Formats: sequence, C-alpha cells, structure tokens
Amino acid sequence: MTERMTRREVMRLTAAGVLGTGVAASAWPGETAPLRAASSIVVDANMHWLPETLFSDGALLETFIRAVPREYGIHARVTAVPGKELRQIVIEMPKGYEVLNYAENQYSSADQVADMDRAEIDKAVLRLPCWQEWVDLETCKFINNGLAEHTKRNPGRFYALAVVPPWGSKESLKEVERCVTGLGFRGVQMAAHYGDLYLDEEEFRPYFGFLNQLGVPVVVHHTPLPVDYRSISKYTNQRRQYGRCIAQGTAVGRELFSGMFDEFPNLRLVHSMLGGGFFAFANMLVPERTGVGDAVDRFQDQTERVRGYLRNNLYFDLSGAPQWGKAQLECAVKVLGADRILYGGSYPIRRDWFLNGIDYVRSLEISEGDKSKILGGNAVSLFRLA
Repeated sequence: MTERMTRREVMRLTAAGVLGTGVAASAWPGETAPLRAASSIVVDANMHWLPETLFSDGALLETFIRAVPREYGIHARVTAVPGKELRQIVIEMPKGYEVLNYAENQYSSADQVADMDRAEIDKAVLRLPCWQEWVDLETCKFINNGLAEHTKRNPGRFYALAVVPPWGSKESLKEVERCVTGLGFRGVQMAAHYGDLYLDEEEFRPYFGFLNQLGVPVVVHHTPLPVDYRSISKYTNQRRQYGRCIAQGTAVGRELFSGMFDEFPNLRLVHSMLGGGFFAFANMLVPERTGVGDAVDRFQDQTERVRGYLRNNLYFDLSGAPQWGKAQLECAVKVLGADRILYGGSYPIRRDWFLNGIDYVRSLEISEGDKSKILGGNAVSLFRLA
C-alpha cells in the first residue's frame, strides 16, 4: 500500500461515524445576527500567536519540534539567529532548505499591544503560524487554552480561533464546541492542506459537516509549500513566497471546482495570501460566457456555480499589504470585491508590513467605503467582534 493510501485509510477510520453533536447553528448565545460593522474600527485578521513560554519551557519546545513530521521530509531544529543573541526554530522542507523561522521574544502580549497601538490597529484575530497541519489534539488543547488566556488578559483587543486535528473525531468536535461556546472563540483555523490532502478531499467532510452546522468562519492558513514543491525549492524567495501562493491557489481552486459548497453552503473560508493571488486567475479559471461557440468544448462550463461560491463562501486576507504592490491590491479589489477582502499583517513576519500596512491600504485608489470594509468592517461582521 502506498504512503498516500495509508494516510487516507487512517484518516477515514478516524473520521468514521462521529458527526452529529447537536451544536446549535448560532455559536454565541444571545446573538441572533452579526454585529453591524463600525467604519472606524481597524482589525488585523491575521496576527500570529505562539506560547510566550515556547523558548523558556524545554518540554513545550520539544513538543512543538517533535510535532513536525520528519517522515514526510519536513525537519525542525532550534538554532541561534545569526548575529544576534536570540534562538529560533528553523523548519526545512526538504532538509537544507528553510521555509519557516520562529524567533524567541516575538510573541509577548505586551509587545503585540504596543505594536498594534503604533500601527493604529484596534483589534486582532489570532492564529498559529503554519503549525495547524502538525499538532495533535492534546497539543491543540494546550494551544487553545493559551489563546483563551491571551485574549482574557487583553479584553477587546484579541480574539481567538480554535485549532484541532480536522478529521472529525468526537473528541476534536467537543474541543471546538468548548472553544466556541465556552471560551468565546470566533472561528476555527486550518491549514491549506494536510500532508498531501487538500480540503476538498472526503477525509475532511465530517469536520466540515460539523462546522457547516456550527456556523463559524474557518480561517485557512497557508502551508510553507504546496504538495508538489520540488521544482520551486531551490531558490529562497521563490520557495518562501511563491510556494505559499501555489499552496493557497491550489487549495482555493480545488474547493471551488469540487462542489463542496453545495454540500456545505454555510461554510465561510478565509484564505491567507489573498488565496495565493487568486484574483489574477479568477477570470481565467471561471470565464464569462460570450455566446460564441467552439468546435471543441475544452473547458467545463461552471461559471455561474463557481462564481456563486466566490461571492458567498470565500474570503481572502492580505497577509501583509505592502508586499503585493498597489496595482495588484487595486486589481484584487476590482476582481474579488472589497466585501471579500480582510486586512491582515502576518505579524511578526515583517515589521514594515505590519507598521505601514494600514497607511498602504489607505493610499489605494479605491473608494473610502471599500477601504473601511477591508480595514475592519468585513472582519467585524464575519467574526462578530464586539
């Protein structure tokens, strides 16, 4: 049996027969409709979180390192940051090619709040940076508890997203229910793919069925690389930037063409990295009808159905506005619509993206109403931020 089939069979067995916990579709008791967006609120919908004690707690650090699946060619180590008295977690994929770095002293709530104030950001939605794919349920519970404590210490500034293994086990669904209905989390977080499985695969259907009923948004964070990455691993910027875009663009396309939103119409997925720059390919993949016939039909005609999914089921966050360029961001707004785009800074990846991102969006040649939606209005409505 191949490695792929082995993983599939394990996941199918894990997911079997667990759907149906009786969770009500409204996640927050007493709320009958999304809160109306306040035009002045600025929300960062993509702020990274790791435990503040990650580097000082040896056992915790070992847990995170061992979560990375070396058997699939992904390697993690702790090493010094060159030229600085700091340690970092370096993740390589394949070995010898860095795809992720996490440095110590970058995830304290005091520093986050200070940087948010400097950047004029009112609220932030917290997620893990790329670990969603690897952590087991017990580690997820530890992470969720840490996120809950982090938000509790900073009421009104931070909001959390629950993380669990996405195979639909009863224990995982119970953990999501605890986070959303008991701890006030505003959604869940997932990876763009798990191993070689993208989210349209049947292994995720028990979990998506549960989330479809629960009615909370699902933030889909990019993975360091797509499933098939060998051709782009050689060069650093292509690997570390374009690789994330290929992973997200592939995920978005598969979700759209799979028909999964027919089965789960209440799902709202928020993809980072603007869905891998999906705005550049949207009209190519889903061309408008012209009424002109061809001798051979070379493409499937799914225009109306797929464009409906784009309008109703998918959102995209910026993940660092300055990295895109103004022309590209203005194009994204024109193609995807301001209603589908959320501001995100990917803190603490690049301080200039975070500190200059708000002004960068404000400098775009789009309407003031569209700027307001992107900078906070969409996130306030989607995540029901108080």
